Amino acid sequence: MRPTHAAFQEATLPLVPDEAEAAPLPEGRLPSYIRDHRRRLRDRFMAGGAAALPDYELLELVLFRALPRQDVKPLARRLLDLFGDFGAVVSAPAARLEQVAGVGPSVVQELKIVEAAAHRLARAQVMNRAVLSSWDQLLDYCRAAMGHRTTEQFRLLFLDRKNVLIADEEQARGTVDHVPVYPREVVKRALELNASALILVHNHPSGDPTPSQADILVTNQIRDAADVMGIVLHDHLVVGKTRVLSFRGEGYL
Repeated sequence: MRPTHAAFQEATLPLVPDEAEAAPLPEGRLPSYIRDHRRRLRDRFMAGGAAALPDYELLELVLFRALPRQDVKPLARRLLDLFGDFGAVVSAPAARLEQVAGVGPSVVQELKIVEAAAHRLARAQVMNRAVLSSWDQLLDYCRAAMGHRTTEQFRLLFLDRKNVLIADEEQARGTVDHVPVYPREVVKRALELNASALILVHNHPSGDPTPSQADILVTNQIRDAADVMGIVLHDHLVVGKTRVLSFRGEGYL
């Protein structure tokens, strides 16, 4: 039996397209207003870089690949209204992103690819380099990797005798306001890597990097345990939303 005209329309033009099911259309078959808008954004980006675009337009560029046959401007603005800025959008947990209308697996995948690329680029600026001569890059990496997390994470940066960063490892994850840290395990791992020095890094999801009494206590315990083994604790960095607090810089070490 031949399908009716109404059935044909329903099959090809769903009222609410599922982005996960959408098959990419050639650029030439897009509505002209979408096609022209995308071309203008790409041209502006190539001519002026990211500085030439506000957050919502840069986010649109990312969403073009995930949603190849619809106007992504409303979704870009919706995401920014909810999460605040471009960095917070790409760093948002997948589960929270999926709760946003219009976000499906393809959008989450594109955002997580951008996040992973940003982290890897920032990490490449500090790995196997002398930390003290690339301190600003180290702080940038810590902010990129941990500044937007919604739960606490504790990382260890291991240095050799020349203060070159030889390893960067996640030691533990916790809740919104607590992460378990065991000084014995920290020192044990430093010995396994033949590290001569350490930098501790953890984040405060609240956004305020002011150290708690528990932060100060565990830092002192790790410093004392490391001293016994001849390992230097250079610093403990606490990552907030907008800045990174240095224990040594603030006089806690």
